[in-house]
Amino acid sequence: MRTPLCEQFGIDHPIFAFTPSEHVAAAVSRAGGLGVLGCVRFNDTEELERVLTWLDDNTDGKPYGVDIVMPMKIPTEGTSIDLKAMIPPDHVSFVEQTLLKLGVPPLPEGEGREGVLGWLHSVARSHLDVALQHRPVLIANALGSPPKDIIDTCHEHGIQVAALAGAAKHALSHVANGVDIIIAQGYEAGGHTGEVASMVLTPDIVDAVGPDVPVLGAGGIGSGRQVAASLALGAQGVWTGSIWLGTEEYRGLGSNSEAWETAFTRATSSDTVRTRVYTGKPARLLKTKWTEAWAEDGAPSPLPMPLQNLLVAEAHNRISASNDPDVISMPVGQIVGRMNAVRPVAEVVAELVSGFEDAVARLDEIRG
Repeated sequence: MRTPLCEQFGIDHPIFAFTPSEHVAAAVSRAGGLGVLGCVRFNDTEELERVLTWLDDNTDGKPYGVDIVMPMKIPTEGTSIDLKAMIPPDHVSFVEQTLLKLGVPPLPEGEGREGVLGWLHSVARSHLDVALQHRPVLIANALGSPPKDIIDTCHEHGIQVAALAGAAKHALSHVANGVDIIIAQGYEAGGHTGEVASMVLTPDIVDAVGPDVPVLGAGGIGSGRQVAASLALGAQGVWTGSIWLGTEEYRGLGSNSEAWETAFTRATSSDTVRTRVYTGKPARLLKTKWTEAWAEDGAPSPLPMPLQNLLVAEAHNRISASNDPDVISMPVGQIVGRMNAVRPVAEVVAELVSGFEDAVARLDEIRG
């Protein structure tokens, strides 16, 4: 399983793994793929500095990347506008009443933290500033093209830039802005997604951007057969995310690992929902009592990003601390139906590679 991206990044397999866990990212890189650390969870740049230093020291010299959340257009941030004051009281009341109805207790006195600030443009820029002091080979942006000055800065440091796209027209815009690698993220994916499934989206984007722009297939990829399918559609590699939530190395990230493992191991591929309740933009989440409450008659419409995240940040902290698998709020793709056991990262990578080889061998037999 080798494509030009393997030579470009110095990796053995064109398997790119998005994860909020530095332990998962390091394990993927050590296993021959490219671990990409999601930075949105870091409010404190000092914590991110410590984590990236740890990655530098625990990847055996192998490459890794980082993922930020930065809109191309700079919002009205850092002005006199108080974002929290823009949240309607009815929304605040709905969240509190829903938590009460679902039996989610308040956090103990003195516990809790500020909402995740990585969704804010200014914080994402600070994440990049920290990353540039380390050795990532890739900067990926979850919201499409980052601003042009960010792309130029990355290129000046010899870092490639990747951006997610849910439609061919978005991919073309990214290329025009200077993005190097397009991540064709299908409807099946966890987190922010578009409306086109990967079987249609990947070849659409490959054909649109042409042979000189590498494309990573994303959405619903959790086995070697699915990697083979993505490469058959013209991708040069795969961008994976949800499958790493079910690994041993992911344990310990937050307080809800036991509840999360119970939730995903019992879920089917039908147990997710695409909704704006998590961040304000359409994202695929595990279907739970929390997501169902937002779909009931009388529930308010989710607010735009970043207001929705500011609204639900404390609720997510409380849900996480409650350790209840029926309520948990977690982005995950439809591949969750295959995540029925917790495995080490190295085993997952090995299965992706061997499953790919088996699929190709079967096709060779059919071809005769």
